[in-house]
Amino acid sequence: DLIICAEVPGLELDDVDISIENNTLVLRGERKRKTEFDERDAHRLERTFGVFTRSFTLPKTVDSDRISASYKNGVLELTLPKVEQAKLRKIEIKAA
Repeated sequence: DLIICAEVPGLELDDVDISIENNTLVLRGERKRKTEFDERDAHRLERTFGVFTRSFTLPKTVDSDRISASYKNGVLELTLPKVEQAKLRKIEIKAA
């Protein structure tokens, strides 16, 4: 499996969208400012707000129908299982 981890602290699940477009995995989200305040009152503001998008081209070995996602403690983890490769099959030769 391939694993993608995205740190998205403070986001609700409704603020994140995962989709597949033309063999590209697209992660979109929006960090909303929860409280309004006058930025002149802030000494330092280190959180960014707004929309973000990340995209990843999927290799042909990924089974896109079985991709799963989980979210825990501000970390979004995507599991991209690989397709089962054709297994080598040995053919028995029978004596005539």
